[in-house]
Amino acid sequence: MKLSELDYDLPRELVAQQPASRRDGSRLLVYDRSSGSVRHRRFSDLPGELEPGELAVVNDTKVVPARLRPIRPGGGSAEVLLLEQRDEDGIWEALARPSRRLRAGQHLGPAELLESLGEGRWLVRLSGEPAGEVPLPPYITEQLHEPERYQTVYAREAGSAAAPTAGLHFTPELLERLHVETITLHVGLDTFRPVAVESLEQHRMHGERYRVQPQSWERIRAAERVLAVGTTTVRVLESLALGAPLSGRTELFVTPGFAFRRVDGLLTNFHLPRSTLLALVMAFAGVEETRALYKLAIEERYRFYSLGDAMLIR
Repeated sequence: MKLSELDYDLPRELVAQQPASRRDGSRLLVYDRSSGSVRHRRFSDLPGELEPGELAVVNDTKVVPARLRPIRPGGGSAEVLLLEQRDEDGIWEALARPSRRLRAGQHLGPAELLESLGEGRWLVRLSGEPAGEVPLPPYITEQLHEPERYQTVYAREAGSAAAPTAGLHFTPELLERLHVETITLHVGLDTFRPVAVESLEQHRMHGERYRVQPQSWERIRAAERVLAVGTTTVRVLESLALGAPLSGRTELFVTPGFAFRRVDGLLTNFHLPRSTLLALVMAFAGVEETRALYKLAIEERYRFYSLGDAMLIR
């Protein structure tokens, strides 16, 4: 698949800067793969769109306050974005800038630079727990009126650098109307990193940590139908279906032609062009079908990206 096949034009005003006034008040575009039919609903209508007993699997990771803005030794601003904790001794992988002015051994606030990993990445030793800001994607340029809206209501396991955004639409009341199971995948920024090579086969996915409880996997494996809430959940479920252990790291890159073994339905937001997430949606819904759905969503003025509306693919 060529990178150009992941392109589309989006009017800037459709990039959501604030979430809907209610989590479940966002719009929901429903696409039925078997019939090709499309319906325009509200997210609160989701239970009525699922089959009786359908199991919704959610990612309970929690975004950490990972963006640090220390002052460099001798003055000048810096930024350290914690990506993933490497061990329990406070060693993290991070992005740090301005990268050309940084050296191993420097202290940037609570973070000590240990080793450059290239491309702005560093191993750092953090003193204490992360105590910065919740990192928002760069296309969100406004300060959130309610910062807690960038966490799911079921977030439990701290460790992500970004939210699993399909889950942001759920309320506790809506969850009570569904059959729900949880998995954990800690989202790294590479999930959202634009593809920079001309052919998807040349793109390398960085691994992300996941964990699934044995009883959870047994329930998921036995379910008649499984709805994956978000692309992160898809990657975990399909990794396990391919024989991966119940905890570890996944580098699974889902592209058109992929054979889905456990996911029967996908609930997801509208994604950036030239992203691995869009490639995954195309793999599940079809390349031309996804293009048509995105064109329709733009015409119908759906709100895009992390704080925007959602799509259910059945």
